[in-house]
Amino acid sequence: MTNLDKILNHIKNKHVYIQTHNFPDPDAIASAFGLQQLLLYKGISSSICHYGQIDSYSTNRMIECLDIEITNVDVNELTNISDEIILVDSQKGNSNIKDLPGDEIICLDHHPTIEKVNYRFCDIHPELGACATLVAQYFVENHIPIPKNTATALLYGIKIDTANLTRGVSDLDLEMFHMLYVLSDIKLIEELDHATIKLSDLKSYATAINSIKVFGDISFANTGAGCPEPLIAGISDFMLDLAEVNFSIVYSYKDEGVKISVRSAKNLYDSGQITKCALEGFGRGGGHPAMAGGFVPYTRNDEMDALIPFILEMRFLKAISDCDLK
Repeated sequence: MTNLDKILNHIKNKHVYIQTHNFPDPDAIASAFGLQQLLLYKGISSSICHYGQIDSYSTNRMIECLDIEITNVDVNELTNISDEIILVDSQKGNSNIKDLPGDEIICLDHHPTIEKVNYRFCDIHPELGACATLVAQYFVENHIPIPKNTATALLYGIKIDTANLTRGVSDLDLEMFHMLYVLSDIKLIEELDHATIKLSDLKSYATAINSIKVFGDISFANTGAGCPEPLIAGISDFMLDLAEVNFSIVYSYKDEGVKISVRSAKNLYDSGQITKCALEGFGRGGGHPAMAGGFVPYTRNDEMDALIPFILEMRFLKAISDCDLK
């Protein structure tokens, strides 16, 4: 019995919801889309949903070009507790996913588990660089043909989440990437690669550059208030291009607190463990050695906003020093 067979055995309804994290990136969307096609092949209908906004131009372009239907749901739209939900590229209890009223029956993810949840079935592999790799494997091991648009989505998801196969790449990521490459629309992939930021995004880059502080090879930068989550992560990646920086912490003030994106280069730091340690008792965070995220909830005011940079600097520098996580 394959893992896809196990997924099918645990679905009781004729229709399921496939939920990504609140601000889905190409990997989350590709994974949800690929799973949707697998379920459809097996006679089960599904709707892809998320709670939040998709602000990235290239991600929206991906959705448009590959004809992916994804709905930004209101929390009141899923009112029946018997609605079945499959989580992809995220896990229940994480700060980046809305707890909808339905029943989260299945979880497919590649992030480390923060909170133990009794799903009917879960397939979680932190060793993988992308969740799309996991879904692509389902096609292969069940001998299911992969449509061109699905292959393109999965390939792009792997490409983005592994930073062009340079971050957190496993043997299976490489194997699925090679398999998908020959089935995909490479011209579209190239187009998406050259449409990564909007003119308005430059303001966030400028704010981050003007605010950057470097301690040894560790940098901190503030993108300004209300920066889209994918852009926070993109700017954190951007900071690693500095020759002097091997560990990047980038943050943005949100209405309900501060969102943090963390990146590490050259395997010198464990981003996930450091972030978890730094935010313990103050917020929540964690992730992979090369990339992590966190969130600190608080009622925003001028005094607290002014303190956040110093608190984050103190906590992250102390976590690296005291926890011996370098």
